[in-house]
Amino acid sequence: MSWISVTIDTDCRHAEPLADALLDAGACSASIEDADAGTPDETPRFGEPGLSAAPGWARSRVVALLDVDVDVVRLLESCAAAAGLPGVPAHALEKVEAQDWVRLTQSQFEPIRVSERLWIVPSWHTAPDPQAIVLLLDPGMAFGTGSHPTTRLCLEWLERTVTPGCSVLDYGCGSGILGIAAARLGAVDVLGVDIDPQAVAAARNNAARNETRVRFEDSAVEIRGQFDLVVANILSNPLKALAPAICAHVRPGGRLALSGILPAQTGELIAAYAPWIPLALVDGREGWICLAGTKAA
Repeated sequence: MSWISVTIDTDCRHAEPLADALLDAGACSASIEDADAGTPDETPRFGEPGLSAAPGWARSRVVALLDVDVDVVRLLESCAAAAGLPGVPAHALEKVEAQDWVRLTQSQFEPIRVSERLWIVPSWHTAPDPQAIVLLLDPGMAFGTGSHPTTRLCLEWLERTVTPGCSVLDYGCGSGILGIAAARLGAVDVLGVDIDPQAVAAARNNAARNETRVRFEDSAVEIRGQFDLVVANILSNPLKALAPAICAHVRPGGRLALSGILPAQTGELIAAYAPWIPLALVDGREGWICLAGTKAA
């Protein structure tokens, strides 16, 4: 069986209504992407307390998967009208052949060696080093498979910093990989929070799979207490907005690490956290950096 992938560039006001209309008309799937993804004009979108973000992107891209026998022009004409767009929008078509999608997806993810003693291994692989600390983690809807440079930077910081019996807070936990790694490295009181309920659910499943006692909660739930180590792998703007809240959860003498930061953003992040914790550049990888510091005792 084969399908047709149709791609339509539009604006943020029409993207969601158009995607909804395509789904209502029988599309197998419809997604909205940044039309400028992978270019200097790419615009990250996030949701964090105290921040507002416009839905979609100024230049949005709707991608829908259709049955091969669909009259694409007629379908687009009716869906565009439902979304408030005049006529048939400009679009690109691509035939998608049937494949073993599970095997194809799995083939793209191999075990990742973080360090001499730390590996990230998808469930369909055998751990390359049975003596290593192995994190079982499959790609999913939540961010954090270990392949992104910012996740690697945080994992490497945790490996250098976690001591047996310490407490750890992962702010913006995604898949839960950092909290799970902290627990496997010897931390005993580990909490991960995220604004996305799907991420929290995925993190809990991953913790159970790795047989670790890590708590994962929605970030709307009050975080109680302070922690020996706090790590936040998000993005520059939410990190700045959340500086007072994040620093409040670092105990006196505790340590903080931040990633999701570009080198050009180093100065503004250091300035944003200066009232609470002095930060310094500790590592970098593939155009991303990690800042870390110790809270005064």
